[in-house]
Amino acid sequence: MTTPAELRQDFAHVTDWVFDLDNTLYPRECNLFAQIDLLISDYMVAVTHLPYAEARALQKTYYREHGTTLHGLMLHHGVDPDHFLKTVHDIDYSGVPAHPGLAAAMAALPGRKFILTNGDVGHAEAVLNKVGLAGQFTDIFDIRSMQFKPKPLLVAYTSFLEAHDVDATRTAFFDDLEKNHVVPHEIGMRTVLVTAEDDFEHAQVESWELGRGSGPHIHHTTDDLAGFLATVV
Repeated sequence: MTTPAELRQDFAHVTDWVFDLDNTLYPRECNLFAQIDLLISDYMVAVTHLPYAEARALQKTYYREHGTTLHGLMLHHGVDPDHFLKTVHDIDYSGVPAHPGLAAAMAALPGRKFILTNGDVGHAEAVLNKVGLAGQFTDIFDIRSMQFKPKPLLVAYTSFLEAHDVDATRTAFFDDLEKNHVVPHEIGMRTVLVTAEDDFEHAQVESWELGRGSGPHIHHTTDDLAGFLATVV
């Protein structure tokens, strides 16, 4: 087991801290993304005219093969991304709890902090306001900034690095999906997989979506982001 001193040493070189948004900066248990997931399914039905079960299966195929369902819809159906994002982010944010401990731990980090999300800026700002993290980040690099080419595609990361002159070898990357850590590891980032407490699942998520996993591309795993960051500092 890594000791606190070893953990601090492992992140001593970091000057830029990069965080995913959904299920990373708020707990998966609040089911926020489950709302989005169901709205995406309804959108799939409207676009494809398939029965619900078939449309939902196609939704998961697009998500698995293209990084996001939106990317698949753009490639195969010519969907307007702005209309899609506005529709699927029309959700209730009241279930997202404030997290003063995370806000304090985040504020104590040395260097710059960024959001790197396959969602959009409006959704990210709504979440950050609820959690208590508004104003802490140098930039929210969202799906529009990525030109709609999402994580885990290489270009999603390289476009971010270039836009902000970030040195990947001096960067820590936090995300709840195991697949999203492959490229960051390859380009030299320190990677941290953020997991749910108690292996939380819900009816809208399949087992492969939970991001559990291990391997050389995962340097650390935590189910307590605030505690992890406090220990690193």
